Amino acid sequence: KSALEVKFGIDVAQKGMWREALFRFQKAVEDDPQNSSALNNLAVTLEQMGDFQEARENYERALELKPNDLYIQQNYDLFREADDKRNRKKRRRKR
Repeated sequence: KSALEVKFGIDVAQKGMWREALFRFQKAVEDDPQNSSALNNLAVTLEQMGDFQEARENYERALELKPNDLYIQQNYDLFREADDKRNRKKRRRKR
């Protein structure tokens, strides 16, 4: 069941339907909290929707479950790079 939610979530995310994707990935994680794919896709969706703190937490949970998953690691690395850049810009604006 969780895998079907992930598949459907990926399909709608690819169409830019982020709210529906969010719902599907949250449901998949609710059904199976150990589903690293659901957590990874939830993190990607949260990142797209601008919820960076929650995205980071879900990437980290996914990596805790599957530390050697290169796909999750790559997504997390790209996220951290973009998040670091956003945070540097915020700090510069505050000065």
